[in-house]
Amino acid sequence: MIQTGDQRWQMPCRAVLNYVLTDHARLEMQRRGITEANIATVLTAPEQSEEIRPGRCAYQSKMTLDDPSRVYLLRVFVDTDREPPEVVTVYRTSKVLKYWR
Repeated sequence: MIQTGDQRWQMPCRAVLNYVLTDHARLEMQRRGITEANIATVLTAPEQSEEIRPGRCAYQSKMTLDDPSRVYLLRVFVDTDREPPEVVTVYRTSKVLKYWR
């Protein structure tokens, strides 16, 4: 993120095609009912992304999940400073407006 006066500029991160899931990410996926296909969708074509700190990016996209259907924001956090990048955690939230930029 770059700050200029009182303006904040969020730097987008590049799409991630190849990645590995950490044990923590797998645990959270299982606990939260998020599939690897959901993660792949967000990482290959994120609607939004930003660098949280050097080497870590947050990727997010709106997704319709569950039955009955509901729109959630799926957020995927990736350590991009290693090869291949590592998905460190993932969650979904119904508070889309809180995180949507």
